[in-house]
Amino acid sequence: MIKTRGFLQLTYVLYHHLDKVGGSKKANCLSVYLSLMKYCWKSNDYRAGLRHSTIEKDTKLSRTTIHRTLQTLTKLNVISTIKGRSGKTYQINPKFVKFEKGMFKNETSMYKNETSNVSNVKTLVETLIYNNTIEEIIKNNRGNQQLIIDNLAKLPLTDLKKDKNNPYYVKLAIQRKQELQANEKKTYVPPQKILQALKSISKNSNPRYREKVSYNKRNNLDYKGNPIAKDKDKM
Repeated sequence: MIKTRGFLQLTYVLYHHLDKVGGSKKANCLSVYLSLMKYCWKSNDYRAGLRHSTIEKDTKLSRTTIHRTLQTLTKLNVISTIKGRSGKTYQINPKFVKFEKGMFKNETSMYKNETSNVSNVKTLVETLIYNNTIEEIIKNNRGNQQLIIDNLAKLPLTDLKKDKNNPYYVKLAIQRKQELQANEKKTYVPPQKILQALKSISKNSNPRYREKVSYNKRNNLDYKGNPIAKDKDKM
C-alpha cells in the first residue's frame, strides 16, 4: 500500500515559476505536480516510482496529457526523471518544496499537530485569501499598470503590508491609497460659489457699475433705480 500525506504543499515559488507556460498547461502542471507530491516524500529525497496510470487516477487527465506535462515539468527543472528496469522514478526539485518538519504517522497525530494552535490556522487562511486577491488583481489587469494600482489601492492597508510577493505593485498601491485619503480630507469650494464670487468681482471692478451703485445710494434708489419708500410715522 502506498503511503500518502494528509495534505499537499504548493509553494508560491513553484506557482509563479509555472507562469512560464500559463493557461491550461499551467493547470495541468499543477495537477500532475500535486499527484507526484502525494508520493514523493522528504525521507526518500522527494523520489517516487510511479506509473502513468497512478497519475491518471489522481488527476483524471489523459495519458497523452500526462506524458506531455511530465516533459514540461522536466524542461522547467521542476522534476527530474530516472529510468529503471521496472519503470520511471520521478524526483521533485527541492527548490520548489517547502521544508517539512516531519511526517505524520496517522490522521489523528496530524490533526493534533496542525490544530493545536487555531490562531495559526486562521492566519494561514487569511493569508491565502488576501494573497489570492492581490494575485488575481494583477493577473486580471496585466498590461495596465495604472488599473492594477488603482484596484490594489482599494484593499485594506493591512492586507497590502502583509504581501511579500509583489513589493513593486504594493508600494505603488500604498502610495496611491495615501494620495486618495489626503484628497478626501481636503475642503473643496462648490463650483457655484466660485462662479458667484467671480461674477461679483467682475461687477465691482467695472467703473460704470460702481458709479451707478454710488448714484443709487445718494438718491435713495434701489438697484433697479426705483425710489426706496421711507417708513411711515407711527401713529
